[in-house]
Parts: sequence; structure tokens; C-alpha cells
Amino acid sequence: MCEQHLSRCPVNALEEALIREQNLLREKDALLAEQELLRSESDHRLLNGLQLVVSLLSLQSRTAVTPEVAAQLSIAANRVATIERVHRRLHYNDGTRTVMLKKYLQDFCADFSSMTSSDAGQNMQVVGSEIEVPTATAIPLGFIANELITNAIKYGKGRVIVGLSSNPDGRHMLAVSNDGDALPADYDPAASKGLGMKIVGALIKK
Repeated sequence: MCEQHLSRCPVNALEEALIREQNLLREKDALLAEQELLRSESDHRLLNGLQLVVSLLSLQSRTAVTPEVAAQLSIAANRVATIERVHRRLHYNDGTRTVMLKKYLQDFCADFSSMTSSDAGQNMQVVGSEIEVPTATAIPLGFIANELITNAIKYGKGRVIVGLSSNPDGRHMLAVSNDGDALPADYDPAASKGLGMKIVGALIKK
């Protein structure tokens, strides 16, 4: 009897340990599901809030007392709209750690084209190789692309080309160009007084 009792104890202890482990895993899965639900709800609230801000800024720009104020409100509305657009585009990739950057930028440019009436806005291309980047990296790259595309349309002419390329050392390059005149040889983006280039510079440093 003693031998049988002793031989069963380790088995019972193992079964109890397995049951405890299974219960802990179920509790963990339930907690993760709850956190994912809360995150999704938070994302939707953020996107809806950004849309509301864009609507309010656009409305105020139409009733501004001076053209200068109207222009600044319109610029602010476009920048908030970009934030909303970037996050909404990434929201389609819920649960993913990486983003295919070329496809992401193609979709981004399609969204951008639908929001502008300029010829350049309607004639944008994304060229180059596909690059897989972390989702956290795709967000600032979306903002950077938006500012560069906006400048290319505002100050240039013709097509806007968004290019992606990879270097042999493993680094990648994002470039935006148009059919207009080239920038001066001594052009220094860091010395630019424009808010757009300051935003780009700040995002690049991160």
C-alpha cells in the first residue's frame, strides 16, 4: 500500500501542476483578449476624434476673417488629416509587427490623391523595391512622405515620384521627387524655415 501510495503522489502532483498551468494560460488568454478589445476601442475613438478635429478646423478655415488665417487653419486641418490617415491605414494591419512599406505608401498616395485636386496629386507613383519595416517605423515614415509630397506638389510641377531603394549595406532610402527644377546645390533642409521641413527633420532624428 505504501509503495502504491508513493508511486501515485508524483503523478497526482504533475496532474495538479498541469491543471494550474492550463488555468493560468486561460487567464492569460482572457486578459490579452480584453486588452486587445480595449486597444481596438481606443484606436477607434482616436480616429473618430481626429476626424472631428479635421472637420472643426476645416469649418473654421471657411469662416476665417483673413485669407492668412484661413490658410493656416487649412494647413493644420491637412496635417491632422494626415495623422488620421496614417493611423487608419496602419489600423488595417492590426496585430502585425511589420508593414510592407511600398504597398503602404501606394495606398497612402491613393488616399492623398483623392484629397487633392492638383494635377500632381492625381499623378503620383511609388517605384522601387518592396521593403518590410516595423509598424512603429512606418508611422513616422508616413508623416515624412506626406510632408515631402506636399512640398513637391506645392513648389514643383508634373509627376510626383515616391521612390524606395536598398543599399548593399542593408540600409534603405525613401525619396520624393517631381518634374520641376532641382533644389539648389547649397540647399540645407536643416536651415529651412518651413514647418514641414522642421517636422521632417524632427522625425528623422528619432
